[in-house]
Formats: sequence, structure tokens, C-alpha cells
Amino acid sequence: MEIRAATVLPARREPIELHTADGLTLVGELAQPLDRPPVATLVMLHPLPTHGGFMDSHVYKKAANRLPTLAGLAVLRFNTRGTSSDRGTSEGTFDGGEGERYDVAAALEYAEYHDLPRVWVVGWSFGTELTLKWAHDPLVEGAVLLSPPLHRATDADLDAWAEFGRPLVALVPEFDDYLRPDEARARFARVPQAEVIGVEGAKHLWVGEPYVRIALNEIVKRVNPAAWPLPTDVLADISVAEVPVKDS
Repeated sequence: MEIRAATVLPARREPIELHTADGLTLVGELAQPLDRPPVATLVMLHPLPTHGGFMDSHVYKKAANRLPTLAGLAVLRFNTRGTSSDRGTSEGTFDGGEGERYDVAAALEYAEYHDLPRVWVVGWSFGTELTLKWAHDPLVEGAVLLSPPLHRATDADLDAWAEFGRPLVALVPEFDDYLRPDEARARFARVPQAEVIGVEGAKHLWVGEPYVRIALNEIVKRVNPAAWPLPTDVLADISVAEVPVKDS
């Protein structure tokens, strides 16, 4: 059976709450493999909430729908402060990436407290800024950036990640609205361990199933290479559901 945009594969999915050091409760979801412990964990930092980004932004929703089954990964998604989704609304108000440092810390603390293994952070657009600024934590093994604008994240943040020393993979769409591959390679040259991958034909929002598959494959290739490349279909005896998924 072909994996399509709306395919939902079996997993253990549970609503979670994160509690920040400045007293807020954030809402989220943890998806894990149905019948085995996860081999690694993705902490997902979503796009800009003032422009429609939230924990259900389509690449992240599809990661949670597929990767526990296909790659043995735990996928932790949550709404940053003041952000709403079907799961609910996180307390607080959007703070332009500054107060959100506590949101990132709360997600990593949750992963540590619940013994989630081998944590990688995945940031998309605004989430890449949060990754570069606030995710250089000893718990983090590495990070994957989707469509990094390098707007709020400065050269000082890149230098801090270079000193942090963990792997950094930037997936940069050919037709990105903010930062395209050649400029990205020049900016990320400050980080010796950074790998910049230009994605031909892609745009900032990764709309279209072929681009979603590229993004998920590149994540899995780094985090659990034994599961790469991801299959494009599943056995007929796996229970599969389909739900609408918005490309936003």
C-alpha cells in the first residue's frame, strides 16, 4: 500500500504537557513505535506561529504519522508559547524567539526525564532560529534545519554551534523565500561541522509529497541510517488510517 500525504501509520501517541522555567504550560504530543522502544528521538521546533506555524505544520505532522513505524523514532511535537493547534493552546504569548528559550529547554528536559534516547532537534524556519540559539544542550546529539532563514539567528549563534561541535545539517530549498543554497553555504561556513544540502525545486514550505519525502529521508539518514531510505509503501497487513493534512 502506497504511503500518501494523509497516511497515518500505527504508533503509540499520547498528549503531553511541558512546563517551562518561567511558569508556562505548553501542549504537545509524543509519538513512539508501537511495539518496541525508540532508537532515537526527534524534538520538533515548528515554524513561525505568527505566520501559521504550529506543531501540526505538515512536515512535522507527517513525521509523527510515519517515522515511529518506518524508522523506529520517537517524535516529540509541541506548540511554543501562545501557539494553538487541535491539541490546544500553549500558555503565554509569542516572544520573537527570546522567551521561547524556555520552551526549548522544557522540551529537552521532558525528553531527558522520560529517558527518551539519542535526542536530535529538528527546526523548521523559525524553529531553526530557536535551534541555533537555544538547543546547544549536552543532551542534543545533533540538529537538522529545514529552510533556515538566518534572520534572528546571528553569526554569534553560528559560532556558538561551531563551538558546541554537534552535527548540523541544513536543508535549503532551491527557491526559498529567505535564504537560498549558495548564500546558505557561505553563512554556514562558520560552522565546520555543518552540512548544507540544496534541495532542487523545493520552496520554503516544502509543499508536495516529493519534498516531504526528501526532508524525512534526510532526517532519518542522520538519525537512524539503518532505516534509510524510507519505503514508499507498507505491507497490506499494517493498519493504516488517513486523515486530512494541511500543507502549512
